[in-house]
Amino acid sequence: MATADTASPGPNVPSTEPNPTTLIGSVQRAMRLLESAAQHEHGAPAKQLARETHLALPTAYHLLRTLAHEGYLRREKGLFFLGEAAERLSSSAARQKRRSTVVDALAQWRDSIGVPVYYAVYREGEIDVQCVADTPANPAVEEWADFRETGHAHAIGQCLLSQLDEEARRDHLDRYPVQSITPYTVRDDYILLRRLDGAKRMQPVVERQEYALGTVCAAIPITAGTTVGSMAISLPAHQADRLLPAARQLQNEIGRLPGTLALSISI
Repeated sequence: MATADTASPGPNVPSTEPNPTTLIGSVQRAMRLLESAAQHEHGAPAKQLARETHLALPTAYHLLRTLAHEGYLRREKGLFFLGEAAERLSSSAARQKRRSTVVDALAQWRDSIGVPVYYAVYREGEIDVQCVADTPANPAVEEWADFRETGHAHAIGQCLLSQLDEEARRDHLDRYPVQSITPYTVRDDYILLRRLDGAKRMQPVVERQEYALGTVCAAIPITAGTTVGSMAISLPAHQADRLLPAARQLQNEIGRLPGTLALSISI
């Protein structure tokens, strides 16, 4: 009788392991050729790639031609290099990995500080909240008014706008004019621009119930390459006394970022 550790799946439970007879050999061989070509920054001839992948030269050459035709490889002077299609795949995987790094960091800070944590960037003239980490016990602020259009009213937007030059700020406010969305929202462009000009470098930007009644927020500017970014937290208004200490704690955590996370934020 099989033990619990060695029992095979029941008759109605599909195996998670691929059946060797269902695998497509030509795809496997093509992938081995791509992996081999990726190891040669300055290109490699078909004979070398065939030898490294233990393929017959005619088989390797046929697959290499197909891969080149589809853009996964390119051929120059008898040498094969990774093509644009393969580079797009690599770039997409790298972006996903960078995003995962940021998401993991936000979740860690959410748990250690006990607040929702947000990450946003200013890209191509728009406020883009890319990641939010919260819990049912500490929920994020509900986006009841479009974050992109109300940057003047929330800490994330004010923090991002404070990092722009005057021309970029004016351009943003021309497209998204200041409007009062709560009784505490800044009243006009002049007051907002004075506030942005007075923001101290690398200091938290705080707003209290300007975007949502009953909520206070703090945002921290992020300097990573040319990226205009911000990390932020929010709290219920009755916990406003926790806001600045929590923001300082987040800022300290960000200051200890490893290089890989700093790179993830900068791209």
